[in-house]
Amino acid sequence: MNTKKLLLSLTLCTGIFVTVYARPDNMTAFRAGAAKVDMTPAADALPQGFSRIVDNLFCRAIVIENGETGAALISVDWGMVSNDTHDKWTRQIEETTGIPAKNIFISPSHTHAAPFGEVLEGANASVIEAVKKAKANMQPARISYGTGLCHLNINRDVIDPVTRLWSQGPNYEGASDKTVAVIKFENMQGEPIAVYYNYSMHANTMFMGGSISADFPGETSKYVEEYHDNKLVALYSSGAAGDQNPVSIRPMTDVGRKRVESLMANGKASELNAAIMMGGDAEIKIDEKVLVRQAQMIVSLGQILGEEVLRVMELPQRADSVISIHAAQRTVTCPGRERTNTGREGAPDTYVDGAPVNIKISLLRLGNIALTGVNAELYDIIGQHIKKESPLTNTVVATITNGAANSGYIPSDDAFQRYTFQVLSSRLKPNCAEVQIINGLTEMIKLSEP
Repeated sequence: MNTKKLLLSLTLCTGIFVTVYARPDNMTAFRAGAAKVDMTPAADALPQGFSRIVDNLFCRAIVIENGETGAALISVDWGMVSNDTHDKWTRQIEETTGIPAKNIFISPSHTHAAPFGEVLEGANASVIEAVKKAKANMQPARISYGTGLCHLNINRDVIDPVTRLWSQGPNYEGASDKTVAVIKFENMQGEPIAVYYNYSMHANTMFMGGSISADFPGETSKYVEEYHDNKLVALYSSGAAGDQNPVSIRPMTDVGRKRVESLMANGKASELNAAIMMGGDAEIKIDEKVLVRQAQMIVSLGQILGEEVLRVMELPQRADSVISIHAAQRTVTCPGRERTNTGREGAPDTYVDGAPVNIKISLLRLGNIALTGVNAELYDIIGQHIKKESPLTNTVVATITNGAANSGYIPSDDAFQRYTFQVLSSRLKPNCAEVQIINGLTEMIKLSEP
């Protein structure tokens, strides 16, 4: 194994596969189905801040039943999904399919090239349609779990070499989980039905371009699906990527710089913050060559990550056709704070006490696989600690899942000494959220034992 690891370290992505063995006597063989539905806004009615469509947005869903209950995994190519939207979707799904609301895992890809606010009405309908179609496609199935490694992400909390202040940039020594978690669903003939994969990297390459795009998660899923002649559906969820960028962000920063220059040259300095938040302005023109490079990068990222997903899927495996399904959710509450000054990053901020912050944590256990969810952006090391402390080896951490907390980023406790924009904008006081989330999820997994 050491020799194998040494050889594979010379490549970009490496991995191993782990088999799920649990076969409870009181469970019947489960069924699984998958579907995807386009949720791209109409070209003549794009949301504010967007002027064109580079690639389409989709909702992808996997529905499973084991004879006792059912569950749904849902991935949407959207920036964020609010608590109200999440609750509306789960309520409608429960009413139309019978799947309990707490058994539904909804994860946006967190693409920065789609709206972060409320989901448009047409897109809302696409989510319900995808779940209904997935349920209609169910067939006897087996499940297996595996992991790989992909060196595309990098920690982004770094000391600027010129100013010596905290900034955003590639930190090659910072915490960065390279794990690609892969859950495969196949029929009884061994043909893939769906794959659910998880990776810790911000989908921000297309940011600031004014383009609608699913970013690298969309390209990865497309690559995997097309390899299998679109006979499977590939769902992405974001791991603990609060401090994780793609290792190459030049295309994004080039577009951002051009946008800032254009705003300043056109006397629109007052619109700078709005442009950064919204991502674009139809009136601002950027050199097409810069936009082309931006779009090329997500294709590259998607192909590399997609190849690792495919490789892990194809490793020899024994899959399980009989599993238990268990779900739980709870809220952890931490002291809050409100910022009293401005500035993006670099120097300490000032705060006053704020309202307590509620964070939702979720568990969906499928046999010996623990899907854990947090409805906020976690720092990477917190995700690593969740997996380390979990009673189950096969543990996945899906962030920004099942709603959106008003916490902002959730830095690790040690990171509160770094004056990055993630830390300064967080509504959390230190020394609470990290421990509460890890302990809460660990306890939930222990309580889920059959």
